[in-house]
Amino acid sequence: MALARTDLVPMTPRQQLRAGRLPRRLAQLAVGLSLYGFSMAMMVRSQLGLAPWDVLHIGLAARLPLTFGEVTIVVGALVLVLWAPLRQWPGLGTIANVVVIGVVSDLGLALLSQPTSMLNRALLLLGGILLNGIAGGLYIGSQLGPGPRDGLMTGVARRTGWSIRLVRTGIEVTVLGVGWALGGVVGVGTIAYAALIGPIVQLVLPLVTVALPQPTLASANGSTTSAPA
Repeated sequence: MALARTDLVPMTPRQQLRAGRLPRRLAQLAVGLSLYGFSMAMMVRSQLGLAPWDVLHIGLAARLPLTFGEVTIVVGALVLVLWAPLRQWPGLGTIANVVVIGVVSDLGLALLSQPTSMLNRALLLLGGILLNGIAGGLYIGSQLGPGPRDGLMTGVARRTGWSIRLVRTGIEVTVLGVGWALGGVVGVGTIAYAALIGPIVQLVLPLVTVALPQPTLASANGSTTSAPA
């Protein structure tokens, strides 16, 4: 029986690289991360509110001698440090996520100017949210490892037994509050992102998840079953 396209296979970093279809998956990862970084720049330029982590990033960038993209890279690297006590190992996609998104978001900010009309700002915001969801589906569907922030969420949930929803809400409310206190932009875009991003990713992900050979699934399941919790 062939592996369905919608299956995301739990794998170690080594299994991710040996799972097959690597050129296709690397290309999809690169496209997804690049579009993700550009979508962040679109939302920043809309000035209508940001995703919770980006509220933190923009708040820190306002107080540090770093660009928005550089702050995104530094925060991503610091989040990876928090993976250690959770006994998680980053994949190639995880490391690429830290670097590529930050670099491309700065490039996007250099290319984009802030619209003057409210209509154009709203369109830029909605376009950024839509592109962000599509890009997220692309890089997750490449099956080369989660982003550092997603991995922190799933790692905490696995170690504590709390639900993904509870952990995600707790983390994002915390970073949103800290970012807001630092001067990050919170607005209607923050609410729109929270409401729309989940459904967009859920719609896109089954369409772009790279199918892997059946032996990969059996091997990965055997590995994850025998691994200590």
